[in-house]
Amino acid sequence: MAGFLVLLFPFVLMGFVLFMERVEEPLNQVATEREIEHFLDDANPEELNTFVREGTDRAISRFRLRLGRPWRWRNRSS
Repeated sequence: MAGFLVLLFPFVLMGFVLFMERVEEPLNQVATEREIEHFLDDANPEELNTFVREGTDRAISRFRLRLGRPWRWRNRSS
């Protein structure tokens, strides 16, 4: 019985990890949308210019630096 559990545990753990990834992805998307909304409300003209010229990632990183927030890496699969 214990041997069966030892063999089954990695597969159960992998299934749980895949399930939690599916649960987490929509939550990350909502947080990113809120962050962009906050950025558009509070960005200074230089940051908005960066947004237009270089795109979202660079502009939000400059915005975070101004606010003193650490950089959070996002999953770029979407």
